[in-house]
Amino acid sequence: MPLGAVYAGGVQLGAYALERMGREERERLLRECSTNVDNIAAGRWETLLTSALVVEEPMPLPYALLLVAVLGYAEYAYGAWWTAAVFLFGHASATLLVYGALRSTADPRTRSALDVGTSYGFNAVLGALTSALPRGVVRTAARAGLLALAAAPVVKRGRTFTDAGHLAALGIGIGVSLALDCLSGAKHQKIA
Repeated sequence: MPLGAVYAGGVQLGAYALERMGREERERLLRECSTNVDNIAAGRWETLLTSALVVEEPMPLPYALLLVAVLGYAEYAYGAWWTAAVFLFGHASATLLVYGALRSTADPRTRSALDVGTSYGFNAVLGALTSALPRGVVRTAARAGLLALAAAPVVKRGRTFTDAGHLAALGIGIGVSLALDCLSGAKHQKIA
């Protein structure tokens, strides 16, 4: 069984278990796992991992299936270790970029906001997978289209710091993709 499916299933089962907890206990656990500004400023670096292992509520089925599909294809094309490394690198890097932007400007509510979930890692792997597309117009259009989709919420009024995190994670993934293009030339697997 692909590790991406095991990961997504575990996160989803954990979300259902969290729903069965008391409100205060659930809130405490989520806050302990959150990569919010207060936790990172306090040196709680373990949240860079724990925040990717929990979600506030069960993932909607279309998102959960898309997560499994993206992680599964990445595992098929590049291997489980590569997929996990890109996921964790993108998740942690995007989190730290958001932290850097917010640490001196965020209001108290934003500093302590819940920031958990799979989306930063998902965006990083999705961006990195663009290197599996055929070279040229298709690959360039996919990268530009994904960046435009991720940038749209950032430029709108009412944006949140997670919108910026999604864009950062996708950009990191596309950076990995560009590096992979340079390192592997035409030798890496492509979507058939």
